[in-house]
Amino acid sequence: MNPRFTLALALLFPLMAQADTSQLEAAVAGEHRTEAYVARDVYRHPVKTLSLFDVQPYHSVVEVWPGGGWYTEILAPYLKHNGQLIAAHYDSSDDQASYRPGSRQSFDRKMAGNPAVYGKVKVTSLMFDETRGDLVMGAAPSGSVDRVITFRNAHGWFARGTMDAAMAHFFDVLKPGGKLGLVQHLADPEQDWMSRNIGYVGRDYIIGAAVKAGFELEAEGFFNRNPLDHKRYDIGVWKLPPSLRKLETDEEKAPYLAIGESDRMTLVFSKPMESHE
Repeated sequence: MNPRFTLALALLFPLMAQADTSQLEAAVAGEHRTEAYVARDVYRHPVKTLSLFDVQPYHSVVEVWPGGGWYTEILAPYLKHNGQLIAAHYDSSDDQASYRPGSRQSFDRKMAGNPAVYGKVKVTSLMFDETRGDLVMGAAPSGSVDRVITFRNAHGWFARGTMDAAMAHFFDVLKPGGKLGLVQHLADPEQDWMSRNIGYVGRDYIIGAAVKAGFELEAEGFFNRNPLDHKRYDIGVWKLPPSLRKLETDEEKAPYLAIGESDRMTLVFSKPMESHE
């Protein structure tokens, strides 16, 4: 390679990285964002998280089960001009967990309500058969996306027996060299999280499931950790904000608000450029 070209690239890439972070920060600062969601930034560190996942503005990105669209509010404007956001939500059918159809319908209304921000978001359905443990509706075609990102969903795959199907599908839809970014409530090594669904999942279990699907662990971030979270609650992680489940008064909520959101692992897995058969 021409030495002058090499030097030009070396000078260019830091500027590109800085520009990308600036675009992320602009998306996070957008006036369209829900006020209650903005209040969660202090716990979720969206710029650091999406930077660790190496989400670039020209990428095609699957956001897995986006719920009310917390990250969608950031990703939609960030990817709007040069990339593609695929929001892989629940299906709207009734033969599933009771909250899911309403969640999908609310999300669809959100997308339709602000076309200037969400007009280019592609909404698909990602569903698994919880009896057979396999894929029913896929998020995207095989080998078509640069990133798959998922936030606090892994406990559901474990509890419903669909972890292997989920990881295999994410591996399949990614391009060679693509990355899976995952944030999940983190169980302590000695904690019994497998006998019932408490929201927390073991780090080694997640890594093992990803490796089984063909991924390689590439990076880990520690900025979503919370040492105040002791993880021993009668109803699991949902005792903490933002859920604050079964807490009615300000006095009841106060100690959990003081803890903040859960202690979370932040992992990046990559799909090898070539398969190793």
